[in-house]
Amino acid sequence: MTKSDLKSLVTQMYHELLENIDTQQEPNKEQVVTYLQDAVMTIQNINDGDIDSVEHAKLAFTNTYKEIANKTLSSYQHTNNKFAKLTQIHGETIHSYKNQLIDMPSIKEKFDEIQNHMEKEVQRANQVISELSTQVKKLEESSNLDSLTKIFNRRALDTYLQKLCAKKELEYELHILLLDIDDFKHINDKYGHVAGDKILIFVARLLRKTLRDGDKVFRYGGEEFLIILNRIDAKTCQKIAKRILTLISSNQLFYQGKSLKVTMSLGATMYYPGDTAETLIDRADKALYKSKQNGKNQMHVEVKNGI
Repeated sequence: MTKSDLKSLVTQMYHELLENIDTQQEPNKEQVVTYLQDAVMTIQNINDGDIDSVEHAKLAFTNTYKEIANKTLSSYQHTNNKFAKLTQIHGETIHSYKNQLIDMPSIKEKFDEIQNHMEKEVQRANQVISELSTQVKKLEESSNLDSLTKIFNRRALDTYLQKLCAKKELEYELHILLLDIDDFKHINDKYGHVAGDKILIFVARLLRKTLRDGDKVFRYGGEEFLIILNRIDAKTCQKIAKRILTLISSNQLFYQGKSLKVTMSLGATMYYPGDTAETLIDRADKALYKSKQNGKNQMHVEVKNGI
């Protein structure tokens, strides 16, 4: 990575961190620490030989800011709901006293002014929330990172595979692994979606630590991940795949004092000249299906017909 690239990353991190602090009513140390920890992890994972690594890092910094903004948005929504409820109670109270014998016209007039002011504030808050929601949605649509796991998302995968397959022939072997968390719906139903999210984060971090710098990991779907392994042969691909399955099944994830057993099924294939993104993923998906059908927590390899 060049000197200018490093300066660009640090500058972006600095400006977004300051912007985040400025936009918070009550910023705290934990938010800053979380941001910096994510930034350090992102920089450590940069591959100097990969042309999109710097862009990936910049998106990660932006993604961290988006995550904090989402939390702020949620808090703002909660406050707005309470404010609306207060306005309703206030209005009902004034209405109940309209027909009382005690005439307090001046107080009633003042109360009406306050209520009108509160209603305007609620409308303004709703407008701000709507605008922020739209901005967050646009940011999510344009980002190449998955907001939960901090790895590449499906959009980034589609772009990468299209560029790859457009070359028709490669000078080296390339293999892809399609992984699916076993019984993920059962885990969500039993322990809740928070536990499910923690498992997804756990798997993503383990994959990033296990793979080489030149390999890429994507969140393909809800509980599915896709890995692209560059410059290896079929034998090495199988060794890596089996090591991943062993690491995942041997590591325990604790949630609310309970140990969660996580396993994954895996389907593998390699790139053949003339492959498209669809044919590649279709073969990997067939291999994954066989792993699921044959008992899960295992891998299968699918080769191209006629080879």
